Amino acid sequence: MKVVIAGGTGFLGRPLAASLAAAGHQVVILGRPTPGEAAPPTPARLVPWTPDGNAGPWSTEIDGAGAVVNLAGESIAGRRWNEAHKTRILDSRVHATRSLAAAIQRASTPPAVFFSASAVGYYGDKGNEVLTEETAAGSDFMARVCMQWEREALRVPPPTRVVCVRSGLVLERDGGALPPMLPPFWFGVGGPVGSGRQYWSWIHRDDWISLARWAIDTPAVAGPLNATAPEPVTNRDFGHALGRAMHRPSFMPAPPFALRLLLGEMADALLLAGQRALPAKAERLGFTFKYRRLDDALAALF
Repeated sequence: MKVVIAGGTGFLGRPLAASLAAAGHQVVILGRPTPGEAAPPTPARLVPWTPDGNAGPWSTEIDGAGAVVNLAGESIAGRRWNEAHKTRILDSRVHATRSLAAAIQRASTPPAVFFSASAVGYYGDKGNEVLTEETAAGSDFMARVCMQWEREALRVPPPTRVVCVRSGLVLERDGGALPPMLPPFWFGVGGPVGSGRQYWSWIHRDDWISLARWAIDTPAVAGPLNATAPEPVTNRDFGHALGRAMHRPSFMPAPPFALRLLLGEMADALLLAGQRALPAKAERLGFTFKYRRLDDALAALF
């Protein structure tokens, strides 16, 4: 099967592309190569694209593909938020998804499935409430981004099946949110963030890759899909588990005022808020997680 991946050179796209290619699929990566950027995983093929909301010359790759995967978007945690960066976060996701949706709609042979990224930030900060794919959206900035992001994906009409994957905190040593957490623990000053009571929904990257491939191959999977492990934990428990895995203490809290001073609005959205999201749809439809417990996932990483 031919699989087209937008954002296929990033933290999730690269290992997904490699996994699909190793399984014998033809992988095409839509990207905007920059000097010094690593080449796409062999034997994936890189096709330049301009995700401006329109279907460009690259859209010929969509016609006849079996699946299209959308992982494109500006880094959320790459820098301190200001209004210009928040606009880039939103526009990069909306325009990329709109471009892919337009290409799918004009294809004479559209793909069977459009697997498009979203995040558990869709739900906003709902405290201890258990969140499934049926839970209503929140109202903060990240919730609004996710709503518009998913709305663009859902413009794709049948027969293409649309899956909006709401990812939690994806754990791996070589990227994502985990590496920036590690230095305080290495120096013995790691610990909870803020109150520590906020829930962090997490997933090992190996399980994320398996879930993505399962969703692409499973016709019953459609609409929103929580990509989170079955056992979310509070931030305090996350810190304790990380300390155990690293054999380091985990008692030093990071106070909210210091995080807000350092990171601004991003501190509340990404660190001090939380979501207790469960993979209800994945478990109901038979997906099996390799890492259900955080201690097991972190033990595998460390």
